[in-house]
Amino acid sequence: MKLTHKETIELHGFNNLTKSLSFNMYDICYTRSKEEREAYVKYIDEQYSAERLQKILTHVSDIIGAHVLNVASQDFEPAGASVTLLISEEPVENAPSEHFEESPGPLPESVVMQLDKSHITVHTYPEYHPDEGISTFRADIDVSTCGEISPLKALHYLIRSFETDVMTIDYRVRGFTRDKKGFKLFIDHEISSIQNYIPEDVGEMFDMIDVNVYQENIFHTKCKLREFDLNNYLFGYKKETLHPEELIEITERIKLEMDEIFYGKNIVQ
Repeated sequence: MKLTHKETIELHGFNNLTKSLSFNMYDICYTRSKEEREAYVKYIDEQYSAERLQKILTHVSDIIGAHVLNVASQDFEPAGASVTLLISEEPVENAPSEHFEESPGPLPESVVMQLDKSHITVHTYPEYHPDEGISTFRADIDVSTCGEISPLKALHYLIRSFETDVMTIDYRVRGFTRDKKGFKLFIDHEISSIQNYIPEDVGEMFDMIDVNVYQENIFHTKCKLREFDLNNYLFGYKKETLHPEELIEITERIKLEMDEIFYGKNIVQ
C-alpha cells in the first residue's frame, strides 16, 4: 500500500507518526605532535562554531519548511559546540502534492513541508589518540519530525555541509496514526534503504553497508570514503615533504582509524 499524501488515505485526526534521522559524521586528521593536535582542534572549533552550526540547522529547517520557534546554542571549553532548534508546523495549502512524497532532498532552496512538535539538534566532539597521531572530529545531528514528511529531505544538504570520512545514518519511524476506520498505520511511505536518499555522486565516493530491521521500521546505513588524498589529512604541511616510509605509515594509520569507526570495533593488526 503506497501512502504518501493525506488525500490518499483519509486519516482520523492528525498524522502523529514520529520520524527521526540521526546523522553522525567523522572527520579524521593526522597530527604528529601536541602542537598540531591543538591547532587542529582550534581550527575545527572555528569551522564548526555554534554560530555556523546554527546556520546549518536553519538551512535544514528551511529545506523541510519548518518555522523556528526557539534556538539554544553554546560553544564549550576547551572545545565543542551544541545547537538545538525547536521548530513548528507551517501551512502547506499551496504546496505541490509531489512535495509530500519521500525523495532525496535538495540543497537549501524552496521546498515547503509540514511539521509539528519537532526539533533539530547538533553536538560536536573533538577527540584524539593518546600518542597524538590521530585526531578525530565528530558531529551528531538529529532531525525529528511529526507528521506526513520525513527528515530524510535534509540528508543531501547535511552530507554536503561537513567534510566527512565516515558517516553513520539512522532513520526510524515510531508510533502510529489511524485512518477513518481506526486501522493503524505504522509507516506512511515506502522505504527500503537510506542509500536511496543519498545523491548518486556522493554514493559513488563511499563504501556503504545497511543493517535494517524492516518489521520495526528501523534503517541503518554506514558509509566510508573509498579514496582520499593524504594532503587533506595533514595539518600544516604536504605529503611531498615526507619520507616514503612516513607516507605509508600515516596512510595506514588513517585507513585503520576509518575502518575501526566504520565497523565499530578495534582492529588488531
